[in-house]
Formats: sequence, structure tokens, C-alpha cells
Amino acid sequence: MNAAAPKPYDLCIVGSGMAGLSAALFAARRGLSTIVVGRTGEIIFATGFLDLLAVPAPETGEVWDDPWAGLAALTAAQPRHPYARIPAERIRSALDGLVAFLAEQGLPYVGEGDRNVQAVTSVGTLKTTYRVPATAWNGVVALGRRSPGLIADIQGLKGFSARQIAATLGERWPGVRTTRLSLPGSTGPGEVFPERLARSLEVAASREALAAELRPRLGTAAVVGLPAVLGVSGSAEVLRDLETRLGVPAFEIPTMPPGVTGLRLKEAFERGLKGLGVTLCLESRVVRTEAEPGGGFRLHAGPVRDVEEVIAARAVILATGRFMGGGLKADRQRVSETLFHLPVSHPVRRDDWHREDFLDRRGHPINRAGVEVDAVFRPVDADGRVVHPQLRAAGSILAHQDWMRMKCGSGLAIATAYAAVESLTA
Repeated sequence: MNAAAPKPYDLCIVGSGMAGLSAALFAARRGLSTIVVGRTGEIIFATGFLDLLAVPAPETGEVWDDPWAGLAALTAAQPRHPYARIPAERIRSALDGLVAFLAEQGLPYVGEGDRNVQAVTSVGTLKTTYRVPATAWNGVVALGRRSPGLIADIQGLKGFSARQIAATLGERWPGVRTTRLSLPGSTGPGEVFPERLARSLEVAASREALAAELRPRLGTAAVVGLPAVLGVSGSAEVLRDLETRLGVPAFEIPTMPPGVTGLRLKEAFERGLKGLGVTLCLESRVVRTEAEPGGGFRLHAGPVRDVEEVIAARAVILATGRFMGGGLKADRQRVSETLFHLPVSHPVRRDDWHREDFLDRRGHPINRAGVEVDAVFRPVDADGRVVHPQLRAAGSILAHQDWMRMKCGSGLAIATAYAAVESLTA
């Protein structure tokens, strides 16, 4: 590809996090020629859990078991929230489509019907979420039943302590025992890296060595919890094989990010999207955009400041995230969008960005900063006028949502990506 004759696409997605990659899936399934441009996105930091909505009103602190009822309450109370722009049945279609796609790529997800579930985190807290990887499900079940369990960590694997997890769980899962394992075949106190360990456990001999060390420690345990290192590819099969060798159910607990759970998602998306004909430029970034006189866009992209290719696209979905993803940046006076220079909704006075109490249950207003959009996710200017008819925005860059405190990050990304693509093909 060169600047003189760029290959034309129906859609260019800028951003390679959950929103960008989900948008690519939905676009490809609708027959759009699609290219994704972005560095390794926030997805690499993912726990692997798929949140829909757990805390519709963070100021109350109430955790909802029924995310669909929570969505109805949220839509009524916060009509400017991105979820309020998408009918519930379309949100369901988006999530179901994404989960089916991941299952096709060997990364199955499970849940409890329309209810949220609770899963154990790397520090022993409980995460309320909608869908979990199949490799984590036995932990959800065992936690609910308070089954006798054993949690094992691995010598040299940082950021994962079985003793800390058990201590934090306390009476929520009484009777959980802990143990520490040595990496099969290793000697000495050196650091163990999650990805390397996960790749090694894709080999049957390594799984047998791990099982041989675990079996004498099982005692009365009805289930075994392990750090999420049971393979990168084919983790569900790795888990089943290990369970056969142990003779008891097992489950994974995410490690501190970045970890294997995010890598699994990234690789599943890459495999599946390539199979659907999506062009992936995941070590690149868009540095400049131009609106074409006849409609559409010309985007200049490259791995560094020196532009290496030009992309012609009929439409663009902006899914660059907030501050961590590089979609937004802030100085002492204002927050700005970094690519199209779109206006960003946020408190005008710098003093109003944050509340005095860091842990204020209402949250900080800056956490709801983002790009304003219309009913079909077209960015609008300060006067409410559409910036460009073929530009859409999706994911955490959108205004009027606090995804972290509302526990809706993945669901918001997936649903708004779906809605953005749908509006382009309506």
C-alpha cells in the first residue's frame, strides 16, 4: 500500500481495545471491508470477565444481581448514558454475538442466565460480572456452595498470593486452604512469567508434572483454584485435561494485569477477525485524518511519527479509549480528543474535575468526560451538530458514563460498537 493509491475500505476502526475489535467483528459479519488500526490496546489488561452492569447508581453503592433490570433503571435515571441509546434487545444481540464468536475461537464463556455472578479476583475480592471464561466457572459454583477448596499459587509468580486471596475472602468462603507449588522442572527462586508458564502448560508432560505436585495436597478439597496460566490457546481443553489428572474440578483466578487472560482475548480476536477478512494493523497508529471532499476519509498511519501508509475509508469508528488508550488527553485547562479534535464534554472549571474526597461515592466528574454523540453514535459539536455523517464513536471515549465504578466496561464497549456498526449499515 502507498500514499498514491491507498486500498479503499468500507470502514476503518481506530483503536484495538474491546470496542474496536468488537466493532470489527460486527462489521465483518455485515459484509463491510474493514481495517483496524491501533497499538496493543487496553484489552491486554483485561481480567477476561465480561461485565454488563452491576452498579447502575454508584453513589448508592448498590450492586444489582439483575443487570437487565439495572439497565432499565439506568436508562430512566440517566438518559444521556450511552446504554440509554441502545434498546435492551440490541445489547443482548451484541453480547450473544461476541460470546458466540469467542467460543468459535476456543475461548468459551458461561454465566447464569440473565443474572450476574460473583467471581474471585487476584486479591481475593469478589467481582460481580455477567459472563466469565469457562475456565473460571467452577470457582463461581464452588464459591456459591462454599465447597471445601484449595487455592494454589506458584513460587516466583508475582502478583498472585493464595494466602492473600484466602485471607481476603474470609467468611465469604470459609475453609479454603492454600498451598504454594514449584514450577514443574524449575529450580531456584527466579521469577516465573505468566505467558511462558501458560505456553508450557499446553504440553501434556508439564500438566502431568503440575498435577503430580498437586495431588498429594488435595486432602478434602472438592475444587482447586489456580492462577490463570492454563494455556494461552485451548485453555478450556488444558483445564479439562488437568482436572482428569487431578480427579477434582479446577478453576482459574485472573492474575494481576497484564496477564494471560488479556492475551487470550487478543489472540482469539486476531485469529477470528483474520478469518473473516479483516485487515489488522495492530502495531500502528493513525496520526492524521482528512475528510474527503466527496465523503469518507483518508487516514495516515504508521508505527512511529513517520507515516508509512494511507488508508481510504468510507466510514470511521473512533474507539481509542480515554486517557490510558490515548483517545483523550488533558492539560491544566481542558480535556481534548487527540485525533479528530472533537469537543469533549467535561466540567469547564479545572477545580470541578475532582471532588475533595478521593473516595467520594458520587465519583469524580472527570470520569464521565468524553465525546458527545447523537442517537446513532455520530460525534456532535458544542452546538449539537453532527461533525461528519460517516464518523462514529464507541467504547469508553463516550461521555456520560463511569464504566469502572458502574462495572459495565466490556458491555459498554461491545454494545456501543454494535450500535455504531448497525447505524452505518441501516
